[in-house]
Amino acid sequence: MDRLFEFVVNHYVLVSAFVALLAALFLLESRRGGQKLSAQGVIALLNRDEAVVVDIRERKEFNDGRITGSVHIPLSSVKERAAELKKHEGKQIVVVDKMGQHAAMAVKALNEQGFENVVRLNGGIADWKANNLPLVKK
Repeated sequence: MDRLFEFVVNHYVLVSAFVALLAALFLLESRRGGQKLSAQGVIALLNRDEAVVVDIRERKEFNDGRITGSVHIPLSSVKERAAELKKHEGKQIVVVDKMGQHAAMAVKALNEQGFENVVRLNGGIADWKANNLPLVKK
């Protein structure tokens, strides 16, 4: 630990540049995938009929439990099937995946297709379940 402190003191410019680049990378990655919305925020939007949920998980996971009224479009098909969401124009689109890891790619793909009002559920269905919120099973 003493050697680390000695390195930081002797190379403060190098360490400062590293910290700045690390902070910039973190900021860039957090903004790349669009805005995140909590489970309570999604519930509020759904209750006011201001949002549509797009579930990008695979069919099996979708059938195991989904948010009521969600539209199933697997991640691999988002670009091809984005036109299906045109009927929900004017509503917030909430992208949901298993744990919040892949939703950023779907948000980016929908933004490229011209959808501007797209967010992702922070933590995905795992967070939804952790908050003891209901899921519909087929």
